Amino acid sequence: MPAVLERVSNGTPAQQEKGVLSAAPLSDDELLDAYSRAVITAAERVSAAVLNLEVHQPFERGQATDPRVPQQARGHGSGFIFTPDGFILTNSHVVHNASRIEVTLTDGRRFQADLVGDDPETDLAVVRIEAANLAPAALGDSQTLRVGQLVIAIGNPYGFQCTVTAGVVSALGRSLRSRSGRLISHVIQTDAALNPGNSGGPLVTSQGQVVGVNTAIILPAQGICFAIAINTAKFVAARLIRDGKIRRSFIGVAGQDVPLQRRVVRLNGLGVESGVLVASVEAQSPAAKAGLLEGDVIVGYDDHPVQGIDTLHQLLTEEKVGVKAVVTVIRRGEKMTLPIVPQESRASRDE
Repeated sequence: MPAVLERVSNGTPAQQEKGVLSAAPLSDDELLDAYSRAVITAAERVSAAVLNLEVHQPFERGQATDPRVPQQARGHGSGFIFTPDGFILTNSHVVHNASRIEVTLTDGRRFQADLVGDDPETDLAVVRIEAANLAPAALGDSQTLRVGQLVIAIGNPYGFQCTVTAGVVSALGRSLRSRSGRLISHVIQTDAALNPGNSGGPLVTSQGQVVGVNTAIILPAQGICFAIAINTAKFVAARLIRDGKIRRSFIGVAGQDVPLQRRVVRLNGLGVESGVLVASVEAQSPAAKAGLLEGDVIVGYDDHPVQGIDTLHQLLTEEKVGVKAVVTVIRRGEKMTLPIVPQESRASRDE
């Protein structure tokens, strides 16, 4: 108790009359010490789970024709162990199309890893090593994050073990375009500095719980970095471990977002002011079988309004594969509905 009493002031005269005591403000040195202890504690709890991945990828045809040039490219990234039996989370762009993956743990042990599965559309992947005495990181709940909360990014870039940077959650609920073109939702924006080799490392709270998978930085901006929310990663990782891939549906159109004329919106009673202009229809695709034509504007799918390509992508989930639905289009200024049965996307089938 004496240590506590030393941190309590008498308060204002009004507070003294009411018997209320106020806490004395901490000094700058004490605040910095508390901040440092939080970062140190989080890093110590998670660092044993963070690792470096060295990825070997074959050159594409025509890239390396000189026999004196190595026929494989090497890349590096970070990852972290999230189960005691050696499952590792990282980014899809780190391990995609890898011919060989080598993992180096913080204790110096080196293992060859097997690719369990990767999902370019969320930029997440799972690999696995056969090893004993592993220290998995604890997974948190990204739904509990708040803007301004302290977060720590930990990586193992280019073999520089346990690189730690700290910052705050700058924004929640961001969307980020994946390399496949789909929009990744519920992305965490942070100003904790990331380097290219940090991709795949964990973003953790001051309690050492993983709340995100570091994935991207915005160049040439400073302090704008992104992580895939751990709740998204949990879902994707579970599906990759079970099936080796994430199934998604597709209808077979290429399109672009376009605004709708106010007259068209008003006459057809539409709930959106934009839609997806069909630029082309793939032969023998669900869209072709349904009768969609170039020039149609998709404004609805299965009783949901569609205001753009991203909305349509979000609706074409695994559960929609093979399920009859109705697509609403504007054709020559008039609304019409067409029955359609989505198929499994080619990317899912080819994985």
